[in-house]
Amino acid sequence: MLPTIRITDTLSRRKVELSPIEPGHVRMYACGPTVYGHLHLGNARPLVTYDLVSRHLRARGYRVTYVRNITDVDDKIIRRAAELGESPAALTERFAQIFQDSARALGCAEPDHEPRVTAYIPEIVQLIEQLVARDVAYASEGDVYFAVDRFADYGGLSHQPLDELQAGARVLLGEKKRAPLDFALWKAAKPGEPSWPSPWGAGRPGWHIECSAMAEKLLGESFDLHGGGVDLVFPHHENERAQSQGAHGAGTFARVWMHNGFVNFNGGKISKSDEAAKVLFERAFRLSVLFERHGGETLRWFLLASSYGSPISFEVSAEVSEGAEVSKGAEVPEGAEVPEGAEVPEGAEGSEGAEVDYATARLRFPGLEEAERRCAYAYETLARLADQLAVGKPAGDGPTLDAGEAPGWLERLRLSLDDDFNSAQAFACLGEGLALANRLLDGKADAPKDVKRRSLERLARELAVAGQILGVLMEAPSTWLAAHRARRSQARGIDVAAVEAHLLTRTEARKAKDFAAADRVREALRALGVDIMDGPQGTTWKVLE
Repeated sequence: MLPTIRITDTLSRRKVELSPIEPGHVRMYACGPTVYGHLHLGNARPLVTYDLVSRHLRARGYRVTYVRNITDVDDKIIRRAAELGESPAALTERFAQIFQDSARALGCAEPDHEPRVTAYIPEIVQLIEQLVARDVAYASEGDVYFAVDRFADYGGLSHQPLDELQAGARVLLGEKKRAPLDFALWKAAKPGEPSWPSPWGAGRPGWHIECSAMAEKLLGESFDLHGGGVDLVFPHHENERAQSQGAHGAGTFARVWMHNGFVNFNGGKISKSDEAAKVLFERAFRLSVLFERHGGETLRWFLLASSYGSPISFEVSAEVSEGAEVSKGAEVPEGAEVPEGAEVPEGAEGSEGAEVDYATARLRFPGLEEAERRCAYAYETLARLADQLAVGKPAGDGPTLDAGEAPGWLERLRLSLDDDFNSAQAFACLGEGLALANRLLDGKADAPKDVKRRSLERLARELAVAGQILGVLMEAPSTWLAAHRARRSQARGIDVAAVEAHLLTRTEARKAKDFAAADRVREALRALGVDIMDGPQGTTWKVLE
């Protein structure tokens, strides 16, 4: 029997049981990126969130069909391509590849389907035709609009009364709609823009219709779970729901709606005008920069250490040089490619009241540093486990140290994710497993030798299972730790070649049984910020905190 999964549903505003339309088969859709620029940390959160959802459901025995789209035609794409002097197709292909590489770096498995809008134009046109035929959409001078007043439950997903939405709506220059809230399903072609034929003339899809059409084609008129960032609740998901139910009737489309919270940035609200903040985003928020500084798995650990519905505070600490200047409250300029909900710091940490030149200051990210320390601790534990278990023979069947726990840490991890994908609690359970392994490895648990061996063997298996569920700890420990050491060495200015030379000298001293000389090398390395560890498989080293 499959376990019960409970999710906080945005539509009903309560925690509901996930009851798949087809028993045992969860069909889920998560909104992917509009590929016109580099990704930022805020873009990474939905990627790892819905990857975790898919991983856990599969691990629990559910069959999963996971769709994550790529938007490759859009106003922003057209504008950006014109600015760069390249075709929209070339621009989107380049940034789609960057997106896919980034998803892999974050430990995300491939979705079952990754549709691109431009490959689904016939399905989009067909859906718009259905809406026009049902008199919930209308053509206007080559455009087609959804008539919001024909959908009685508009505002139901975002829980906003229609009169309040109408009060804030307006008609933009060039729009030919009847009412301010009506939204475009099809946009008439403009010179130099990509376009496709349709019953209303050449044009291209509006933003919202694409997801409805692709979800319907790949998952059916109704499916189980729709995910995305909280910034998409309105208008994107509200409009998806309206147009899909407008075509197929009430109760169709997504049964459960799941939305991840923002990644907030040091506590100030985004606006768009100041060049200094653009520099800050390029140096502090862009994924490629953070990958280089801390690695993709660290970012995943950081993002999943908070439960998906809660906001995450991403702190930036700047080492301020005397006399450095930049305006406090720096704002993000137009076109800075900043995800909705990210926030800009008013002042950097490091010097009371100091104003920071973010273009030259050395920036540090305390949350990522802590996540990398936790990740390193986990991999060091796995390395110690592997070294210990490489010596001697398997212990065979029999009792283990934690056999009396009901349930054990791994089962508690699973139950945490069953309950609204509580990844914060799941990572705490993972920490329990790692702590138990280290107690055994350190000889701090009182147990017979065979029980200790079986316990370590069991922990090694369970940690591998937990890593697969959470999407972490899947690299060889030596590989991850070497990359971590290289990053830390670069950050601390440590000469790796010099360290390796010291280690060679120490090895020769130990062979000659000159242990005093070996100890002097150890102390010299500690003075450089390096700690060395001797184990069954030899000597390795790490950068001290």
